[in-house]
Amino acid sequence: MAIAITPSEEACGATITGVDLTRPLPSKVVAALRCAWLAHHVLAFPNQAMDDDALERFTLAFGPFGDDPFIAPIPGRKHIIAVKREAHETASLFADVWHTDWSFQPEPPAGTCLFGITIPPVGGDTLFANQHRALDEMPAGLRARLEGKQAIHSARRGYSQQGIYGEVDADSDRSMNIRPSDAARAVQRHPLIRAHPETGRPGLFGALGYIIGIEGMKEAEANALLAELHAWQSREAFQYRHKWARNMLVMWDNRSVLHKSTGGYQGHARLLHRTTIGAA
Repeated sequence: MAIAITPSEEACGATITGVDLTRPLPSKVVAALRCAWLAHHVLAFPNQAMDDDALERFTLAFGPFGDDPFIAPIPGRKHIIAVKREAHETASLFADVWHTDWSFQPEPPAGTCLFGITIPPVGGDTLFANQHRALDEMPAGLRARLEGKQAIHSARRGYSQQGIYGEVDADSDRSMNIRPSDAARAVQRHPLIRAHPETGRPGLFGALGYIIGIEGMKEAEANALLAELHAWQSREAFQYRHKWARNMLVMWDNRSVLHKSTGGYQGHARLLHRTTIGAA
């Protein structure tokens, strides 16, 4: 059966059928999937009864494993983390702000793979925002104010001891194995506008989830510009809303899209296994 690519008809995203991810993939198939990934930025593979070995093998077909700080891996694995929420859980929703995974690293990861194991009957969608389109359609005045600017990225708001998942969260009923650390206070600079490392296409990189300032700008001025940018780059016109199913794998390009989780599944458990594709 030939690979079929069905675009979402939204701002990004496509569904891939005609490939079996439970088996090793021939190099020609990997190359075709990579082309589709670079073109659509988010790929969904339904009906893939993958185990953790298959998930790791698929990840390595697209690059090395990335480093996943501040979240412990699942038992017996070094590169798989569990994105989970129990049915009774009342802790704040994990990752419900727009962000690019681990953009605070010196070399942020190329992509993320997420596999659905326990999927609630309602809610739990993931939103993606196409940052190439957001830049392409940006008003010239706003773009001019961003050109040449270096954003300051840090994990401190989320993963430091004083962050969202820090000391205050430690007394919650959160089921994810998050390990806050003061190492999260480190900063890293990346251009707000940069060329995609593989395609060369310019796009916006990062969002307020991890951006804490702009180099050379006073805090109030930077915050005002970042708020204006955030309102633009997350507009519904640039979004794709992904609906999950059991045994579905989704991979996305962190260099091209932002993403965020959504709720709406109170009283239901949710479990997904995640790997990170490191920068090549």
